[in-house]
Amino acid sequence: MRRPPRALAALAAWSVIAASAAPPAAEAASPGVARPDAETASLVAEVRRSFTIHGKPIPPEIFRDFGDGDLGDSSDIWVTVNVAAAVGSNLYFDDIKEEKKGWFTQRPAGGRPHAGEETSYHFVGATANGLLVVIASYSGGGSGVFYTLHILDLAPARAFDLEGKLYWQINLTSLRSIALGDRWDGDVSIAKNSIRVVTTRKGPADDSGARTTMTIAAERP
Repeated sequence: MRRPPRALAALAAWSVIAASAAPPAAEAASPGVARPDAETASLVAEVRRSFTIHGKPIPPEIFRDFGDGDLGDSSDIWVTVNVAAAVGSNLYFDDIKEEKKGWFTQRPAGGRPHAGEETSYHFVGATANGLLVVIASYSGGGSGVFYTLHILDLAPARAFDLEGKLYWQINLTSLRSIALGDRWDGDVSIAKNSIRVVTTRKGPADDSGARTTMTIAAERP
């Protein structure tokens, strides 16, 4: 049976977007599992490329909720967020500002819970296997500014909305968090599926200028 022209156009659009995004093998559709539509596939590619949704930065405060703002627990509690819903939401409505090139910051308005805190991030990029690498910093309002390296997975997922209709989520999941230290300074780069962390300042008392290097494998569990 011949496909109608609209179906052929949608299939062609998906093929072009999927090829340009080069999604990892983990995102390949299994038999009986629906492929994301063209718009969802395009948004997934955008997040992987620039860590934005429709050109808007993903809210830095998601990293507070991923555990950066919870220094009392040794394990992360919230590990997945639908970034398509997070952008422009009431939960993350605080202004997002690019205060340093490539660093995006959110601060809660005065009088609100978490007032005085600050969460920032810098998107390093995507690894060859499609994982995302981000450096985030968190301050609860005191002198400490705690830096964390995040390795994240990204995947579209089917779900039901409040009316019971099917829609596509774009889920960002924290796979691994590596504490870099209070007032850390250095550089993070990606080579295929390896992350290279060069530290030039380990903490507030470190004025040695010594450089240390750590290499981390970016992999799915």
